[in-house]
Amino acid sequence: IKFTFYSSGGNGMKLTTYKFKGIESVGAIIDNEKLIIDLANAEKTLARREKRPCSSYFTDMLTLLEAGSKGRTATRKIVRSVLEKLHSSSKLDPRNTHPINKVRLRPPVPNPRKVFALAGNYQDHIEEGGGKMDAQDKETPRVFMKPPTTTVIGMGDRILIPPVARAIDWEGELAVVMGRRAKNVKSKDALKYVAGYTVMNDVSERKLLIKKRTEDRPQDGWFDWLNGKWLDTFAPQGPWIVTTEDIPNPQTLDISTYINGERKQHNNTRQMLYPVADIIQYISTIITLEPGDLISTGTVSGVGNTTGTYLKPGDKVEIEISKIGILRNSVAASKK
Repeated sequence: IKFTFYSSGGNGMKLTTYKFKGIESVGAIIDNEKLIIDLANAEKTLARREKRPCSSYFTDMLTLLEAGSKGRTATRKIVRSVLEKLHSSSKLDPRNTHPINKVRLRPPVPNPRKVFALAGNYQDHIEEGGGKMDAQDKETPRVFMKPPTTTVIGMGDRILIPPVARAIDWEGELAVVMGRRAKNVKSKDALKYVAGYTVMNDVSERKLLIKKRTEDRPQDGWFDWLNGKWLDTFAPQGPWIVTTEDIPNPQTLDISTYINGERKQHNNTRQMLYPVADIIQYISTIITLEPGDLISTGTVSGVGNTTGTYLKPGDKVEIEISKIGILRNSVAASKK
């Protein structure tokens, strides 16, 4: 009997981090996204059955990603064993699986070491505000970073608008999850270092003003733009990582962003000025990429800044990427 890992029928996996009864665990999504496997508990069950030591890959997502091919092999074995029980109508151990509607999904990698993002990686986004694409836009990518410990939130978490914010915008993006250390890798080899892909919202404050200045210099405006990317909760991610077996080519994915049910953004990753492999090559010449690092690859046209429409408390944001799923977040005001 051939068992598939989830509804797409591929050989990949959907991996995420979740909370159940206050305990944070690493899970795999199965059964048409209806069930989540507690990988640590299921591994204990499988190890007892096979009379072998229990592996320690499943304490958290970073540990699993750092385990590389050994961790992926162990995960597939666990998923297959649970699926065999599911398809044979055997009773599933309630310690090993949970209905997905009974858990709280966390960011797939709740504690990434680094979060990178790209500005101006789609021509339509560069030009939607009246700008014109220059030759330099195709010569070097514009890479910046977001603080990983305070910007990253997960599925269902709230995007918070603080008092200093005046114009909060959405940016639906494909995010790369690194699976291996990468330094000075070539573009032709770069995708071998990727664990999988998830959805990210590069939330942006477009008119950040913390203190008035006597005069705005060009560099001041640039730092205002950059600092506007750093506010707390401004890097929602999820709902899970789809491993590369099911997305061998990341340049084939549709991206759509919906605000309160209305589609605002829509394009395909084939339109990237710098495809994923080239981005990894570029960043890895500057800094070592590590397992669990995230690279958000830029947004498409349809951001709110073009029309002066910004996020407000109560708004619902949904970002959908084909072959991955939908990241959902609400918006709320913050007192600080």
